[in-house]
Amino acid sequence: MEEIKKIPQRSELAVEDTWATEDMYPSDEAWEQELATLADDQKELAAFAGKLSESGATLLSYLDKMEQVNAKAELLANYCMRKSDEDTRVAKYQAMSGKFMSVIVGLSAACSFETPEIMDISDERMESFYAEAQGLERYRRYLTKLRRKKEHILSPAEEKLLAAAGEMAGAPQKIYGTFANADIKFPDAVDANGNKHPLSQGTFVTCESSEDRVLRKSAYENLYHTFGDFKNTAAAVLNAQGKQLKFFSDARKYNSTLEAALDRTEVPTSVYLNLIEAVHQNLDKMHRYVRLRKKLLGVDELHFYDVYAPLLSDVSRKIPFAEAKQTVYDSLAPLGEDYRKVLKEGFENRWIDVYQNEGKRSGAYSAGASVHPYVLLNYTGTLDSQFTLAHEMGHALHSWHSNKYQNPIDADYVIFVAEVASTCNEALLMEYLLGKTTDKQERAHLINHFLEQFKGTLFRQTMFAEFELNIGRMIGEGKTLTAEALCAEYKRLNEMYFGPDMVVDDEIALEWARIPHFYYNYYVFQYATGYSAAIALSRKILAEGECAVKDYIRFLSGGCSKSPIDLLKDAGVDMTSPEPVNQALQLFGELLDEMEALTDEL
Repeated sequence: MEEIKKIPQRSELAVEDTWATEDMYPSDEAWEQELATLADDQKELAAFAGKLSESGATLLSYLDKMEQVNAKAELLANYCMRKSDEDTRVAKYQAMSGKFMSVIVGLSAACSFETPEIMDISDERMESFYAEAQGLERYRRYLTKLRRKKEHILSPAEEKLLAAAGEMAGAPQKIYGTFANADIKFPDAVDANGNKHPLSQGTFVTCESSEDRVLRKSAYENLYHTFGDFKNTAAAVLNAQGKQLKFFSDARKYNSTLEAALDRTEVPTSVYLNLIEAVHQNLDKMHRYVRLRKKLLGVDELHFYDVYAPLLSDVSRKIPFAEAKQTVYDSLAPLGEDYRKVLKEGFENRWIDVYQNEGKRSGAYSAGASVHPYVLLNYTGTLDSQFTLAHEMGHALHSWHSNKYQNPIDADYVIFVAEVASTCNEALLMEYLLGKTTDKQERAHLINHFLEQFKGTLFRQTMFAEFELNIGRMIGEGKTLTAEALCAEYKRLNEMYFGPDMVVDDEIALEWARIPHFYYNYYVFQYATGYSAAIALSRKILAEGECAVKDYIRFLSGGCSKSPIDLLKDAGVDMTSPEPVNQALQLFGELLDEMEALTDEL
């Protein structure tokens, strides 16, 4: 199954290789029936308008109902979105997602009174509410987070208007997803023997990881030339995304879209800017790795279709999914048997949608549904696919622990910490694989993969973050994101990050058009900060054992019960300091030293 010869239809996949959406709702009809109940919920919640400041008991009644409705809506959302992602061409599930979005926007608009009314309660009166309604303590963290943003909350009428604009604001991301996953088609890639290989967003990296340079170049050019044919459309959609972010940022009186995005998760903008600065100070290491890659591949010119090429072909092999699961399970032994028991449950009970099929959403993710997490993969049998499995199951177990140990209102951890657990799993997997081998060639292969993780996460995601920061500034200055402007900025950043030994061609200047994360509202920097925190945590776990594991499991179980900065501090990592980023980059340099020494001996 891992060897891609023909992309199968959804109906051709084995049931055990698909996720169990029936664990949420037994049928589409059951989902429709549950969705219909939100109309009554909306009326019940709307009836609290103008009453939240009456008493602690009234506020408690509202919050109890709101938490219950939000949990119901979260499960409804998970079902229609997971079904839609199985095959993005199926109109039925696109329609269900659209119907859900319309209902939820209406619900949000009906409850728009909540924030301004809660803001109007004085601190003294709020404390009296806690005293008179003891159950209200359950919501203290939620209320405190809400009330701290008082200066950015508008009048009830204005809040209702902004809430009603929610569906429209989501249009750029939805349009892009349909365009990139369902509508755009690419010519087959052709290898050195003239054989054709199906090309999609899902198979692109597999082609780029081939030893066949002809195939890599063909896939690279066919993909980016096709995106180039639609570059003006892609630019218009990304421009619309930037404009809607600016509209909401301005409406809420933030100084920038960056400040608005990070304020939602209580992360200071200095963390974002310090990350970029720290990476800039270490670009010499990235340039050095590019030179080493060029040398080991033995090419006169290193192109971007060479950056995923295997450096040691004889240890690059296909890894069956069953083997990948066992290896990941074994590698996470340092996290303890309780952790691995849940991991095994996920492996054996269809938490994972394993393989690619026609129309399936590209990439990989984990969605933390209340019944259990759902993990989407497009598994291809590569070493990278095995690491993706470890990564996404890290997300899944983070969600599982938070859902188990937190009230629903505090269970959804914020995106700043979202990449920590996933990357910690990857780091532990790498340490496990390195510890198993004494073969110099295999060790070099693994270290190279570790270096590639650094390149792809700390360097590349920081480059993405800088690109997003810069286009946000362009929007803030009243500029339009044209295809020409986007390509010029993206090419400039690639030249800076990859250095003089990389040929920065016109094709890579179009890569922004295929990156869905630019629609995630300043999300990508957290891959890099999360990676840095994860490296620190994985080393604490391996060095300190049970004590560090307890701190780590407490972090996984924390949800959003504290600020993300405080949750990480409790686990022993201070992300307000540049130290975790600098330590990670120092490790990158040490790994590079070993890689250079090993390859000199081979």
